[in-house]
Amino acid sequence: MACFAAASAAISSSSFADVSAKLCFSSSSSVSGSRLCAPVSLTVPSSRARSSSVSAALYSDSSYDLSSFKFEPIRESIVAREMTRRYMTDMITHADTDVVVVGAGSAGLSCAYELSKNPNVKVAIVEQSVSPGGGAWLGGQLFSAMIVRKPAHLFLDEIGVPYDEKDTYVVIKHAALFTSTIMSKLLARPNVKLFNAVAAEDLIIKENRVAGVVTNWALVSMNHNTQSCMDPNVMESKVVVSSCGHDGPFGATGVKRLKSIGMIDKVPGMKALDMNAAEDAIVKFTREVVPGMIVTGMEVAEIDGSPRMGPTFGAMMVSGQKAAHLALKALGLPNALDGSYKLGGVHPETLGCPLSFEWAEIIPSKPDQGLVAFGYCDGMKLTLGFSVKVCQLQVDVTG
Repeated sequence: MACFAAASAAISSSSFADVSAKLCFSSSSSVSGSRLCAPVSLTVPSSRARSSSVSAALYSDSSYDLSSFKFEPIRESIVAREMTRRYMTDMITHADTDVVVVGAGSAGLSCAYELSKNPNVKVAIVEQSVSPGGGAWLGGQLFSAMIVRKPAHLFLDEIGVPYDEKDTYVVIKHAALFTSTIMSKLLARPNVKLFNAVAAEDLIIKENRVAGVVTNWALVSMNHNTQSCMDPNVMESKVVVSSCGHDGPFGATGVKRLKSIGMIDKVPGMKALDMNAAEDAIVKFTREVVPGMIVTGMEVAEIDGSPRMGPTFGAMMVSGQKAAHLALKALGLPNALDGSYKLGGVHPETLGCPLSFEWAEIIPSKPDQGLVAFGYCDGMKLTLGFSVKVCQLQVDVTG
């Protein structure tokens, strides 16, 4: 598995230039008292960026001529085999998984993102829509801006979503900026698979415990009344996180199913809107409602009869994070609820992983914070004039 690299360094230059550097890890480097697994050196590829800019511009060495552009030839059967092989491999891999997140809205995506920080946790996301994101592609009344009340903006800082700061809240200029950013980071991680256009039709229940989900193609689920005998598939899991949103044709399906099979007594539905009461309640009451199943996001309001919150999104993000740490706790892994892991920190499991990386993630941040980079890479691209931090471990940068 991959490991989060960690660094703190600065390159003193304000002009465009290429830089090659080596990150040299000391065997005595530590995070929260845990020793790094072994001394190692990583070669850092060159990068160019304007030092006065908060955004990092990363450049590729490759180039091509648009006036004479031509693709490499390929057989149609190769395309068919590659798609089929990859998808079938994913289905086989996740037929038995650690956590299934049902619903890829803002709460579900935030939950899966938080879970994915631990590279030893296998995460499957099941989303009935072709386009994941739920209601997080727009703000209220189909407007573009997304409002996030503080201190949930700290999660936006972590994933690198820019915003306009106000006294008690922040404004993202377009909600799609949050959704596309978190999805691009989440889906690049090797321990996560999104199964979109797949519906969770039912739950697997064993010995009064939720033990997975019953799945089918979403289009099949929508047409059971037009055809006969379209049996489903299954995913076994140690934990199911239900983030199906508020009531509707596809909403609150997890808790409604629990009621129909007698595992909970009632689903009273959410009350009228009260933003201040609603967001606090959703985070507070995110929990494991029955053994093996955690409820997050607006589905919490449905099962508790708490107020709806309207077009503010901070509770969705933080509720998703809390659901992730409830799942980690259920799995017996370090989590932010029992003090074995600090929210926003480095999972201890990552320190014992081999430093064999596949990709890097660079998060443009404010100049005084530098660029935050983490995970899965053969090298990291540095930006001139910025300090570069990777999970807080000290490194030497030479060029």
